[in-house]
Amino acid sequence: MGSRRAGRGFRRLVVTLLVLAVLAVVVDRAAAYVAENQLASMAAREAEQYDVRAADTSVQIGGFGFLPQLVKENFSKVTLTMEQPTFSGVPGEDLKVELQSVHVPRSLLTQRSGAVTIGATDMRLQLSPKELARLAAKTTGLDNLSLVVVDGRLRARTSVRGIEIDVPILPQVQQGRIMLALGELSGRIPSAVRDVLRSQLSRGISLPELPFGAQLTGISVVDNSVVVTAAAKDLKFGA
Repeated sequence: MGSRRAGRGFRRLVVTLLVLAVLAVVVDRAAAYVAENQLASMAAREAEQYDVRAADTSVQIGGFGFLPQLVKENFSKVTLTMEQPTFSGVPGEDLKVELQSVHVPRSLLTQRSGAVTIGATDMRLQLSPKELARLAAKTTGLDNLSLVVVDGRLRARTSVRGIEIDVPILPQVQQGRIMLALGELSGRIPSAVRDVLRSQLSRGISLPELPFGAQLTGISVVDNSVVVTAAAKDLKFGA
């Protein structure tokens, strides 16, 4: 009889611990949900200061357990996503920002007061080749320039002095500008036309101010989009 009672007591203890564990997870996720919504609202308001707006703004708090991180008021990683963003009137396809060393005061959840400070930020802005071409036309003077992605590479299509040109382009970042380096041109294109095209494209592209004042760090082609990367440090979101 004693062993049976001990067995039942042990099972009750196990069940109790499991119930408490589930409740802890539920409470943790509920608190994280509130914090994520609050951070998303703060990020959207801060983004408006840089003329950035989006169809939807969401935040996901990473790391193991929300409440243990909240006790320390420090989150190792927070991911901010803005869908269909526009910055300074330029439409983007997607904006993803990885926030690191994020300090969130507990008062932000209880009293909705305080400020969030962020040590470092890595940004990934996705643009269509069409929008990049529109920006390029402003500085290169090639009003009929179009950019397309073919087999994972960016190609420029334009006409210079009545000659149609379709050439691969290598986008690069130099001194805060996007440069469009020419690939191999057909030998049938006169050297004078080549020189004009190379000279105009060498003017590069100046992007409008990026979200949160981030500085341009790189550019690449991913699938059928152009992905611009940037970084910022020491950001602050006010409540």
